[in-house]
Amino acid sequence: MPSYYTRLVLLLSLLFAFEGLHAEKLPHQEFQIILPEIIMQHIEYDVEIALPADTEINQDSIIIQVNGKNAFAFRQGQAYVFTHSFPAKENLRISAGGFHAEVPVNPIPLWFSIIPPIIAILFALLLREVFSALFIGLLFGTALIAWYGGTHLLVAVFEGMFRIVDTYIAQSMLDEGHISIIVFSMLIGGMVHIITKNGGMKGVVDKLSRYARSPRSGQLVTWLLGVAIFFDDYANTLVVGNTMRPVADKLRISREKLAYVVDSTAAPIAAIAFVTTWIGAELSYIQSGTEAIGIDENAYSVFFNSLAYSFYPIFTLAFMLMLIWRKRDFGPMRKAELLARAGKNQKDEENKVSAESEFSMAKGAKARWFNALIPVLVIIFGTLAGLLYTGWDSNVWHDDSISCFRKISIIIGEADSYKALLWSSLGGVITAVGLSIGQKLMNLSQCMESMIDGFRTMLTAIVILVLAWSVALLTEHMHTASYISNILINMNASPWLIPFFTFILAALVAFSTGSSWGTMAILYPLILPATWLISKNAGLDYDASMAIFYNVVSTVLAGSVLGDHCSPISDTTILSSLASGCNHLAHVRTQIPYALTVGAISLLAGTLPSAFGIHSWILFPAGIILLYFAISLLGKKENANSCKTN
Repeated sequence: MPSYYTRLVLLLSLLFAFEGLHAEKLPHQEFQIILPEIIMQHIEYDVEIALPADTEINQDSIIIQVNGKNAFAFRQGQAYVFTHSFPAKENLRISAGGFHAEVPVNPIPLWFSIIPPIIAILFALLLREVFSALFIGLLFGTALIAWYGGTHLLVAVFEGMFRIVDTYIAQSMLDEGHISIIVFSMLIGGMVHIITKNGGMKGVVDKLSRYARSPRSGQLVTWLLGVAIFFDDYANTLVVGNTMRPVADKLRISREKLAYVVDSTAAPIAAIAFVTTWIGAELSYIQSGTEAIGIDENAYSVFFNSLAYSFYPIFTLAFMLMLIWRKRDFGPMRKAELLARAGKNQKDEENKVSAESEFSMAKGAKARWFNALIPVLVIIFGTLAGLLYTGWDSNVWHDDSISCFRKISIIIGEADSYKALLWSSLGGVITAVGLSIGQKLMNLSQCMESMIDGFRTMLTAIVILVLAWSVALLTEHMHTASYISNILINMNASPWLIPFFTFILAALVAFSTGSSWGTMAILYPLILPATWLISKNAGLDYDASMAIFYNVVSTVLAGSVLGDHCSPISDTTILSSLASGCNHLAHVRTQIPYALTVGAISLLAGTLPSAFGIHSWILFPAGIILLYFAISLLGKKENANSCKTN
């Protein structure tokens, strides 16, 4: 006959089985509740129930009680995991197999997630010093996390300070893509220093001076180079900025204006061109959205149709061209340009930018333009070759149903852009060294010393990049994008207003996180299904719904680029400042009025009326005319005698 204890165990097991059908009976041993380190309100998290090592459970899922309600927990290794959101401070109670565990949880209010990036941005703009601003923003966020984790406020400040280094900076540095950008930037810096020392850069300046004889023609050449290097925004900014910086200095073009032209050609052209390193990510995000709602249209077709609504990127390129052609500027940019024309470029006025363009040639070097052009061409064509190599798909190439142009676009879209950039930049350095030694302009020791000096010039920008990436990682952990997204998604907007609000939302998220790619990754899965559902609920037919859908696809991309242009913590904005030798905050301060002007006209004269059915063939010319009048109204023409230089 069973003992008393045996009967008790059987009775408890039957009761638990009755409460949760097919629930696994956990042994009466203590288990551990493992919570995420950072818990934000209203965000679903995985909560683990860690079992003792000697526990044997065969089922893949069990039923547990969480705060008195049944929930499924799925097995992952030796633990079971269930999802749970925390709307407010609570004691999380979990019951399993007759054992009860309880742990206090104090979630961080979700609206707090917007504070760290805002603090970083505001301090950067107010103090005009980006290092401390980014650090303060990080410190506020990490201290807040520690404080809500139960640490005393004063201790939380110190804990947050340590977490900046051991968590956010360390994780940012461990990211493969970030390391690739750092190495690529250093190699570009090394190559630029070598071709400066061997006289190649001086030769390019002399050569381009034949065509770029005035500030206007110099800016026009920069614009053309920016459009020509359309396949990658990083390569665009670093190659064009470094190449044109000495030319701009000679022609008395301000570093701020050079940085603006470099920054505002790189992302816009890469975002809308068919053969770029962006296209793969864009198509994957679009594909996930179309699959979620069951649209029978491939991602490439959606992207192609969305170009009819790409007002901000196209208007930005046109706006710059009109500014250059009409020789007009306004706002802080005009002041910078007037100082440059007077021979007081930023490096002299603020004394904060290392005068890399002023490096003297090595003894015995000669000004030969091809010593700079050949390494640059190696980077350009090497990157394209690397993209084709890493993305090569013989099935796509031999598919007769796909056009040749689209085959190339698909292959490059699937390529590993970081590998291509690293290979090509290394090739550029080796080529520059080979040309220098082969012509006996410098010996190997001089080339290596010059390359290391070039590495050193990149240190400031790399530190800013790492801090900016750390802020972006913090905003990811605190779900900043989710908070901003939920505000506009919950407004229940009319389907015709969705593109309007999506543009604003994407710009805000990109401005706060400093990442246009991150913004696209976050918003496309959220916005595209919501757009389709709202359009259908409003009674729109398939064609009308698809028109709204195409518009939203475009506005996510366009708004991301706008927010990225305005954000001091954007990596592409930082790289543009770096390549142009411009003080970073001076670049942001002078670029924002131009970006907002184009953004407002794109939104009001492009995105909004197009959603109501006005054709793009009408809106594009109308928007360009409005940009022309905005330049005429706001801009002031430079003095005629300041246009030429000796």
